[in-house]
Amino acid sequence: MKRLSMLLAAVLLAACTSMAKVEGEQVVGERLVVNVPGAWNRVVDRSEQPPYESWTQQGIPLDHLRLWSGVRPGQPLLTKWATYSRAADAKDPRVPTFRTGLTPEKLVRLFEEVYATSGTVNITKVEPTLFAGQKGVRFEFTLARRSDDLDLRGVAWVAVRPDPVWGEELYAASFVAPKLSFYERLLPMAEAVVKSARVRTAAARS
Repeated sequence: MKRLSMLLAAVLLAACTSMAKVEGEQVVGERLVVNVPGAWNRVVDRSEQPPYESWTQQGIPLDHLRLWSGVRPGQPLLTKWATYSRAADAKDPRVPTFRTGLTPEKLVRLFEEVYATSGTVNITKVEPTLFAGQKGVRFEFTLARRSDDLDLRGVAWVAVRPDPVWGEELYAASFVAPKLSFYERLLPMAEAVVKSARVRTAAARS
């Protein structure tokens, strides 16, 4: 039954999604600019409009690089839960939502909630970093995914930028892949994209 559910989910996902090659300079959410030295595949889900872009090398759900751009206070970081990986009578988890004034520890907790919708998350390392020109936090984690019992490794970069209108905006990226194969090989490609991230100014957008 579990394998049948996974197969059905894969079929539905394929019917609702498309992929397009991305390389060179890319603008995510009109605000976040990244340079892509090696081609990725942007995954577009026609059934929803998630608050992030999702890119992959080997295909989702094997690996993904997610990019959040200019998330405002009160906006969710996730719009679709991995319902097929939870019990039928399970309650929907709390929606991970960005708020102003979050400490680095609470930012890590916020993204832990994002991935906890798919399985068991264990934070293994937390350190300060720079992302998109802002001081932020970088953390590593493991994810034991419930849908297929796959063990994954992940890393995320999160920074909050002052904004004259909204007070603060959140910028983030996360990369996840199976820890026994793809993670170490694909991580440098994800890091190259993340290191190039910058925020477009109002003059550049006009």
